[in-house]
Amino acid sequence: MHSTHQAGETLPRPAPRTLSSAGKTDIQGHRGLVIGVGIVLAWAVCLVAQLAEPWRPGAVPFWIPFAFALQTFLFTGLFITAHDAMHGTLAPSHPRLNHALGALCVTLFVGFNYQKMRRNHMAHHASPGVPGDDPDFHDGRWTGPVAWYLGFMARYMSWRPLLIQAGLFQVLTHGLGLPWHQVLLCQALPAVVSSMQLFFFGTWLTHRTPPGGHDNVHNARSSSFPPWLSLLTCYHFGYHEEHHEVPSAAWWQLPAVRSERRP
Repeated sequence: MHSTHQAGETLPRPAPRTLSSAGKTDIQGHRGLVIGVGIVLAWAVCLVAQLAEPWRPGAVPFWIPFAFALQTFLFTGLFITAHDAMHGTLAPSHPRLNHALGALCVTLFVGFNYQKMRRNHMAHHASPGVPGDDPDFHDGRWTGPVAWYLGFMARYMSWRPLLIQAGLFQVLTHGLGLPWHQVLLCQALPAVVSSMQLFFFGTWLTHRTPPGGHDNVHNARSSSFPPWLSLLTCYHFGYHEEHHEVPSAAWWQLPAVRSERRP
């Protein structure tokens, strides 16, 4: 039987596990870099294709719901790619390239500061689920998903992303003459929905305190989704206990890590 503990308790923390030699070779073979660049290119192509399609005044094309879902998924992919860069798994043999691509991804995502996000994410791994020490956790008082999400976003929001988004909106609407509702549906809203998706599947479901407390030092639990649904929900970020145990695993390696832990 697992012993349970409440979030915030100090317990001995094991050293993070590492990938098998096969997994390391896979990453060093640039597969992670190819996948990451592919996500960036897919995001750019889909965005340009949606913005280039002329809209009739007052009409929304029938394909918008499908494009909206795809663009939201690709926005989520931008953040997950940046997350892998924070752990050095995007281009491990080329640290400068690794972090440059990570910075590009969070800038395209919503204009966040990569270095600030990286510092906060490392603090999250150092003290997961500890109010006051984990910048991704709630403050211990406002623990509901809505209040937690708003506090989570407030810690990362600053003048920089606001100016970037406002400037981009002005360029697309006034500079290129695109309808404001087209820009809203194709670029702005998918980014907002993506942030909610990331929070819900990658933070709230995985780090909220269950009845009786967590049963591991990571104060985390994993979703039970099959791999295909885990990919669609959040690029396997729901396999969160595995991520904390093996932070050197790229997102696309987490199903294998999970299979190894739970045959």
